Amino acid sequence: MPAHNTLSVQNLAKSYGNLRAVAGISFDVRRNEIVGLLGPNGAGKTTAINMILGILEPDEGAIRIEGLDLNSRRSQAIAQTNFAAVYAPLPGNLTVFQNLRIFGMLYGVTDLSARIEDLLTQFDLKTFRDKKCGVLSSGEQTRVGLAKAMLNRPQLLLLDEPTTSLDPATARDIRVKIRELATRETGGVLWTSHNMYEVEEVCDRVLFLSHGRILLEGDPKTLPAEHGKKTLEELFITVAREPLTLEGR
Repeated sequence: MPAHNTLSVQNLAKSYGNLRAVAGISFDVRRNEIVGLLGPNGAGKTTAINMILGILEPDEGAIRIEGLDLNSRRSQAIAQTNFAAVYAPLPGNLTVFQNLRIFGMLYGVTDLSARIEDLLTQFDLKTFRDKKCGVLSSGEQTRVGLAKAMLNRPQLLLLDEPTTSLDPATARDIRVKIRELATRETGGVLWTSHNMYEVEEVCDRVLFLSHGRILLEGDPKTLPAEHGKKTLEELFITVAREPLTLEGR
């Protein structure tokens, strides 16, 4: 595997009974790259992410994070990873600081107090330090979730619909922060979203999943025209409704 790949997925497959949720997909995420994993509901995105996180065991295939095989070196590989999603909020009865401290201890973060202070500043959370997460707004909770996801300085950051339900201004701020992190840090980002404007703005490359397979791959700014579509949203709709029309292109 090339040294510059943060994530390498090879022939990954997962079935539930007769349903082939992920059907032998292969792709990489390079360092300092944001890759969009796109597709309609049921395409296999969440199953793929859960396998990369080690939550689900693949039926077939291999996952390597920073060159570490997830199957044989699970603990070391997972230590290089973190995750954030608006549907996975932090415990609401704990304060921002308490959440970051507990998760930091779980991740074995060294010099934890200093790391927490850096993240509180980075994500504009200092004024919410002692507030319980359950009383924060959606945007504030998203920022706390991202701060948690950066505690261990992950080489691979997985973001599943990170800006869902956020107002446009807050979503823009989150996108800017993630773009800055991807540029400044040494790792890569795998990002799922149904917001094609967001994807085009943030992602360097996109993968379109359909029925568990990668149907299309490329630059989100040029991929639509390559397939006779005007916008990424129009291409997404075609993938969702008429994937066979894109086969073999």
